Amino acid sequence: MTTSNPITPSVTSTPTSSAINPGDAVVCKPLEVSVGDKGIERAIKNLKRKMAAEGVLRELKRRRHYMKPSIKKRKKASEAARRRRKRTRTEGVAP
Repeated sequence: MTTSNPITPSVTSTPTSSAINPGDAVVCKPLEVSVGDKGIERAIKNLKRKMAAEGVLRELKRRRHYMKPSIKKRKKASEAARRRRKRTRTEGVAP
């Protein structure tokens, strides 16, 4: 017998504007994974993949500890450099 149980965790993401306090939760579209014939292990794996793609895990790690503004600025610059490298890598591969 096949059951279809959606697993919907509450998901928060960071806003792009700095007007909102860092501790405030932002309500977003919930991630939903259906459990089908493949089993619960496959559904958990898909959920983790979706959470990684949305950046939920990175956000949780970021909010775990206080970060000084100077370190925050350095981190922001390094993240931008990482995205730039990724973009050049994907553009170089395109036919």
